[in-house]
Amino acid sequence: MKNLTRRTATALAATVLTVGGLAGTAGTALASPAERDVVVAAPAADDPTLTNVYVWATDVSLREWPDTRSSILAVRSRYWLDAVCQTQGETVTDPAVGTNNWWTQVMELSGSDVAWVNNLYLRGGQKIAGVPDC
Repeated sequence: MKNLTRRTATALAATVLTVGGLAGTAGTALASPAERDVVVAAPAADDPTLTNVYVWATDVSLREWPDTRSSILAVRSRYWLDAVCQTQGETVTDPAVGTNNWWTQVMELSGSDVAWVNNLYLRGGQKIAGVPDC
């Protein structure tokens, strides 16, 4: 419960900090590269074997598999997740952001169900340092 509260508070703080700034969606992400690189404090790690990753965009789909045809399990905006591993999957192109075929398997809390998010919408670049390959 303490971890969930901490993550919720972090997500709310990040949202408050961005009020008045550019708001983008995963479909039409408007955030500039500089905004995607703004440092937001990561929550304390729940599991030291996992890497915290930040979803910088809004309305990002977390999917069952690393492709856009799979079921959407959740939608998150400007949110911290625990990264399990990353792999190449379907190539995603977003005209406002770029193209990437790397997907990261994530969990909301250590031990929770996993989902996949394209690395376009995670801070860290094409392939995220510190996240192992699957």
